[in-house]
Order: sequence, then structure tokens, then C-alpha cells
Amino acid sequence: MAKNSDISIQVAPGIYRVRVPIPDNPLGHLNCYLVEGKNGWLMVDTGWYTPDAFSALEAGLRGLDLGFADIATIVVTHVHPDHFGLAGRIKQISPKTELVTHRWEVDLIESRYIRLSDLREKMYQMLARHGVPAADLPLLGSASMPAIQFVTVTLPDRTVYGGEIISTGVYDLELIWTPGHSSGHICLYEPQNQVLFSGDHVLPKITPNISRNVQSGDNPLGDFIGSLHKIENLPAKVVLPAHEDTFTDLKGRIGQILVHHHRREAEIKEAISQRPLSAYDVSSRITWDIPLAWEQFPALHKRSAVTETLAHLDWMRWKGQVERLEQDGVYLYRAVGA
Repeated sequence: MAKNSDISIQVAPGIYRVRVPIPDNPLGHLNCYLVEGKNGWLMVDTGWYTPDAFSALEAGLRGLDLGFADIATIVVTHVHPDHFGLAGRIKQISPKTELVTHRWEVDLIESRYIRLSDLREKMYQMLARHGVPAADLPLLGSASMPAIQFVTVTLPDRTVYGGEIISTGVYDLELIWTPGHSSGHICLYEPQNQVLFSGDHVLPKITPNISRNVQSGDNPLGDFIGSLHKIENLPAKVVLPAHEDTFTDLKGRIGQILVHHHRREAEIKEAISQRPLSAYDVSSRITWDIPLAWEQFPALHKRSAVTETLAHLDWMRWKGQVERLEQDGVYLYRAVGA
């Protein structure tokens, strides 16, 4: 039986958390979870690849008298760098470890981490079509590129769709497809102790980034809200998020997130009530939780603001609340009845 340590904290019977640092990021860390098994342990998310992150994960395993070879399965909730980045390095050390992701995430690995030029060009075109000024396009279009250095690329050994059960011999975990933050995001549910591994889908304090991009599908916010409703009545006594701290009131937290998005929707509706605006113009007129003027936003923050706003506009469009126009090659949005 593994022992508790200062680095590996028991958060439920047979389930431990290792905090993996994320450099120069307000999130601070990624919560990697280790689930006891009879013929090897299960790891949920890995952290991203830096020497400090690798050392922290290695120390967390060592605190439980484990090594990477003791990990039978890694489930990556989605392939963003802070969740997927160390997967390739672990596979180099322990080739028999099985990597599992949702099928939709597989399609993102090559385009995001290997063949980048096509995706980058499509992102430039999308941002321009939604009003980003030409002077801002180079910075906003490439804003996510620096994160690539934190990923050791590998492909999954097994893909899932949602509804599958992964057994460790101690626990059976149900995989729940929860698209929104990423198209193939998955949560895991352990019914014996009523534990939900929520990934980035539900976090205790912050709301996950829900962005419309060239790989998100045409309604990521609608997908996200549907995914929230899917799990809101799940009997979860403990929720284990990928960031921040363990929490208990899943339904209450989902209610808070829905209120946040309703408020943002009302703010957007007000912004486009007088005249049609592009997603870029709308994003510059609404409030963001960053103590800077719009012109001072870092490129990644500004791009996230635009793509989050666009996700809202698309969702409102599908609900019949806004309509989309085109003017000089740029999409504009106006409130229905304005």
C-alpha cells in the first residue's frame, strides 16, 4: 500500500494528488492524480514538460514508493500543453504505459504540435474575418506558439468516445465526454467513493476558457453548457479539478458558472444593441478580469478575449438572439430586434 507524503496528498481512498508546477502562469500548477491499481496505477493528466515539472512529478511518485514504470495507464483529459506535455517523456521512460485520450483530441495533436503552419494560417484568416486589425494579426495569430516547447509529442495507444470503463483492479472509472473547453475533453467518475475528476471542465473558482477557433466546432459554448448540464446531477461527494483545490458542491459550482455566462451574454447583447460590431470590437467593450486597459492586454489575453467573445456570439446566434452580417469581408453581429 502506498504511503502519504508531503508531495503526494491523499484526496480520497487510494487516490493521490501531485501538484506539478506551471511556469510563469497564474494557474500555478496542474493537479496530477494517481489512482491505486492491482496491476499498475492510473494517472490522470501529466503536467507540461519542464525540468521542474518533471522533477515534481517524479518526486510525487517516489513519495508513494512508485516510479514511472508503475503507471499502467495515463488518461489525458485533453491535449492542452499543461495536461499532455509530459506524456511523451513518460512514454519514453515506460513504453508499456498505455496513453488514453478522446478520439477527437487525436486529430489536434499533429496539427497543433507537429505541422503548425496550416493551423496558424487558418487562425490568421479566422481572426481577420472577425475584425482583428491587420497590425495585431501577427501577434494574436501566433500567441499560443510559445507553449509548444512544453510538449513532448506522442500519440495515444487507445482512444475513447465516452461511456467506457477503465478498471485499475481496485476502482472502475467511467469516462464522460464533456466537450467545450476542448472538443474531446473527458472527465472520469469513480462511483464507489463518488469522486469526479473534472479536468478543466469544472474548476472551483475560475471559469475555463471556452473559445471559438478553427478546431472547436461551430458552437463550443453551447457544447460546454450542455456538458455542464450532463454532469450537474451526478452524485459526486468530491470533485478533483485539474487546477486549484478539491471541492464538494458540484451542482452549486455549475450554477455559478452558468450565472457567469448569462451575465456575459447580457453584456454582449448590450454592446451590440446600438449597431453591429465585430467580435474584436465587442471584446474590447466588455469587462475582463484583468487590471489593464484593452490596448495593454498581452497578445494571448487579447486573443482569448476575442475567441471567448466569438464563442458567446455563436451560441447567441444559434439561439436566435443575434444575427451575423458581413461587411467588407468582416463578420458583424447585431442583436435581433435592435
